[in-house]
Amino acid sequence: MKSHAKVVVVGGGCVGASILYGLTEHGCTDAVMLERTQLTAGSTWHAAGLLVTFVRSHNVSKMTLETIRIYSEVEEKLGSSVGLRKVGQLRVANTPERWDEFQSYLSVAEAAGVPCKLLTPEEIVEVHPLLNQNENIQGGILHTEDGYVNPADITQAMAKLARDAGAKVYQNTEAQSYEKLPNGHWKVVTNQGEITCEHLVFATGNYARENARRVGLDLPCIPIVHQYWTTETVPQLIERKKQGLPEYPILRDEDYGAYLREDTGGIQFGPYEFEKDLKLFAEDRVPPEFGADLLPEDFDAVETQWERAIERVPVLSEVGIKANTRGPFQMTPDELPLAGPAPGHDNLWLAEGMPGGILWGGTVGNQLAQWILDGQPAIDMSELDPRRFGDYASKRWTMDKVRETWGTHMEAHIPGEDRYSARPMRTVGSYDLLTAEGAVWTTYNGYEFPKWFAPSPEEAIPVHSFRQTYAWDHVTEEVRATREEAGFIEMSPMTKFTVKGPGAAAWLDWLMANKLPKVGRMTLSLMLNAKGGMDAEYTIVRDAENEFYLVSTPNGQVYNWDTLSKQLPQDGSVVMEDISEQLGVVALAGPKSREVLQKLTDNDLSNEAFPWLSAQMGEVGYAKGVRLLRVSYTGELGWELHHPVNYNRHIVDQLLNAGVKPFGALALESMRLDKSYRAINREICKDMTPFEAGLDRFVAFTQKVQGVEREREFIGKEALQKQKSQGNYNSLVTIKLPFCDTSVIAYEAVYKDGQIVGRVTSGGFSYYCQHDIAMALVPQELKEPGSKLQVKIHNELRDGEVIDICAYDPTSVRARA
Repeated sequence: MKSHAKVVVVGGGCVGASILYGLTEHGCTDAVMLERTQLTAGSTWHAAGLLVTFVRSHNVSKMTLETIRIYSEVEEKLGSSVGLRKVGQLRVANTPERWDEFQSYLSVAEAAGVPCKLLTPEEIVEVHPLLNQNENIQGGILHTEDGYVNPADITQAMAKLARDAGAKVYQNTEAQSYEKLPNGHWKVVTNQGEITCEHLVFATGNYARENARRVGLDLPCIPIVHQYWTTETVPQLIERKKQGLPEYPILRDEDYGAYLREDTGGIQFGPYEFEKDLKLFAEDRVPPEFGADLLPEDFDAVETQWERAIERVPVLSEVGIKANTRGPFQMTPDELPLAGPAPGHDNLWLAEGMPGGILWGGTVGNQLAQWILDGQPAIDMSELDPRRFGDYASKRWTMDKVRETWGTHMEAHIPGEDRYSARPMRTVGSYDLLTAEGAVWTTYNGYEFPKWFAPSPEEAIPVHSFRQTYAWDHVTEEVRATREEAGFIEMSPMTKFTVKGPGAAAWLDWLMANKLPKVGRMTLSLMLNAKGGMDAEYTIVRDAENEFYLVSTPNGQVYNWDTLSKQLPQDGSVVMEDISEQLGVVALAGPKSREVLQKLTDNDLSNEAFPWLSAQMGEVGYAKGVRLLRVSYTGELGWELHHPVNYNRHIVDQLLNAGVKPFGALALESMRLDKSYRAINREICKDMTPFEAGLDRFVAFTQKVQGVEREREFIGKEALQKQKSQGNYNSLVTIKLPFCDTSVIAYEAVYKDGQIVGRVTSGGFSYYCQHDIAMALVPQELKEPGSKLQVKIHNELRDGEVIDICAYDPTSVRARA
């Protein structure tokens, strides 16, 4: 075995082989893969090998399609088959909710370049005549590029091509321990000796949790036990093949909660277990005796699905069962992989928690290889980044959320829906007060966060739909009260850091694209990556020359802490502290907010004494040590009250007693769309620059120092200067759209004269303006106010118009009042 390599990949399944292949494809041949037994011995060998592209996300859609492309290229390079079959996949909707999902999704697929089309009930039966005609069928959606691949063959193929390029594969080589060396490299101790490397990658499948514990990581993933059956030969399929006809597409029908696909003349039946029937595996440690093994059949767990499948596809009752395949594979709480840098460790990378390693292998291998070698993936991987989960993701929480996620796999999914397993978990002091006010809760970073308010606790029933619900009128009232009087929102889950030390100002100035504020002032700052993309957004308050308070998105706590920590100077000149759990936040906004707050504080809140974008310390009610920040995400006059968390209930109680109405996340989202404020991971994201997002006012290339204008140096500056000089980038615009029963959401396709010209980044209904608002990325020539565009929403092209700046108070007179 080699003693050193640039990259060592631990795990010889499809994902590990794909990473090794991806590294060699991007020029790194000094790469090694370690496999404890034989290649494909884990979940890979018993996987069904399905390749599916149905997901309501622009970037994840591109990733899944990339896997299919990569496997096609591998097969071509290899010169022999890996069992890749692009037979298509047909999904059937039997309820209005599922049909709504398909119609809403179609535009997302078009914007991402995923080939698919909607089918009528009649066309469904034509495409798949084995499906029984049913009056409940609403329609279907056909993905023509979907299919399946032989898991073992594609894994061996990628490993061979990687070896041919110079990479090494060591089988029967178990990684037993890891050590970070003084030079920053990793030492891996195996049963065959030691090897050091610059970058270490974990792709250990079912061993993910126990392997990660060796470096102090507690990963939010648990193996589940899944199974499928293969029938005896089906005469109709044999006859079809004799006629030279192609395979039927994979068939998914929510009525029976499973997939059906052809398998060497028979049918493979793959049911999705209900939450109550799902079994977990190796919650702490894979049994030593378990290797390339299967688990005993468990027909009782899916008997209902089988009975329903026979009703819908009667041919199943005419043939016998030939074989059962039941084994474990990894699952995460949101059914997305953990792919990217490991928090708290330099040059340690995760490719774990793969809910379908065959589907994810190709793209994760390609993107992770680029991330390791170039510092950034080609696609924004935020949705897969392991740092999206906070420290709240305990083992028991993960187990319950995994059961819930897999148990609802075949249900219709609506963006923004909330699932209620393992909740409530994290709450702040005002939770009971707001619940009594009728709060309907969602979650951010594991915390309960108010979504909207019903008239009473008894009426606070969660609703999710692509169409109007009874929450509509209540959210409208929340927005009206805030716009015309005053409202408040509980925002304690916000991420909060302090940065201090003699080098603090110089360090932050180098990290951030914007100039630092003066003492007592605050500013919005973007932290860019080397390609000029927006890595994070911070509100920075300057308390003293070298003392700062940073506020960012709730879900960015682990990610932002990790990225900043890895950039800290080694000389100790900068000290950073995470005080997110120490401080609560309540935001008060509206034209009467000054009047309300002035009665609770001795601070002079006049415009002269407390101008917009300034910060002061003070008291609010009985609460001491409160940071009052004059800023509001609603676009109204307002203050954020950052307070010691033990005062949270008191501050909320004071505002309620003053007659101020609470509002929730839905109202806040609507009001920020009114203002065209950019949102993290939508308009502020890693694959969009400030110029594209229209945030160039937050980029400072120069700064006055003692009256002399001087160049600033910051991460991403060179990439931005290059983009600015070339000038050929897309632009973010705001589009006014008509009010309809269904609204724009995110990722939909934007059209001009029948051609796709862009995509929506985020959007929704404006409860105050009473029309839809979409923010979209389009070519520069279409950014002028008055430009006519169309957005496909719910399978309908709706005429829209680009508006100037924003739909509400474009000069921000109200916020500065």
